[in-house]
Amino acid sequence: MARVFVIPDVHLKPWIFEKAEEIVSAGQYDRIVILGDLADDWGKQLYTEAYRETYDAVISFIRRHSESLFCYGNHDISYFWEAVESGYSRVARDTAVEGYNRMVKELGSDKCAFVHMIDKVIFSQAGITESFVERCFGLSGSISEYDLVYVIKQINRMGQEELWRDDSPIWARPEGRRRFCLSEGFRQVVGHTPVKEPVEYGNLLVVDTFSTYSDGRPIGDESFVCIDTNDGKWQKETGR
Repeated sequence: MARVFVIPDVHLKPWIFEKAEEIVSAGQYDRIVILGDLADDWGKQLYTEAYRETYDAVISFIRRHSESLFCYGNHDISYFWEAVESGYSRVARDTAVEGYNRMVKELGSDKCAFVHMIDKVIFSQAGITESFVERCFGLSGSISEYDLVYVIKQINRMGQEELWRDDSPIWARPEGRRRFCLSEGFRQVVGHTPVKEPVEYGNLLVVDTFSTYSDGRPIGDESFVCIDTNDGKWQKETGR
């Protein structure tokens, strides 16, 4: 069992790590999971310094918290695959790749992946959907824990062809009738979809509370969450 502090989508807001540090240093957490999407934000494509400051901030944070895990999001991995999407900066590409490589070197490649599982909780940028698992692995419905471990291991080996799709763990959204794959008793924690506050869709917990509208106004309440990886219970962490 572990108490895990979750940092949702960052999108060039290095001050998020300062706010996280205030809470983490005052509390007791066994692990920290960063859900990805460090890069890109509205109108920032020409501001390479914003990228550099963000990578400096995350690296400084993980140097103090080596227990951290990182989940690649679509805005992160796009710089390795040169997959242009909203917010992608050709100007900042080299800065971004350098920043991610520094982070991987600092944390270790085993702590940087698309999906991490701790006890009964699965962390990723967007979530593992049933349609993705059926398409890629031929499995449907609720799958066994054994199959789930296998699926996660294989996802973390995948490339652009498999993952640059709407139902993948870096792109899926909970709107409509989309179903998210789970073994019995498991919970998924994801970012990617901006929310006003952390919200549950069944056993899916969406925590992207720091994203903004195009004019810079916050969409969410800028809260973090802490989750118990044994029973899946969670609470908001807002600090001062």
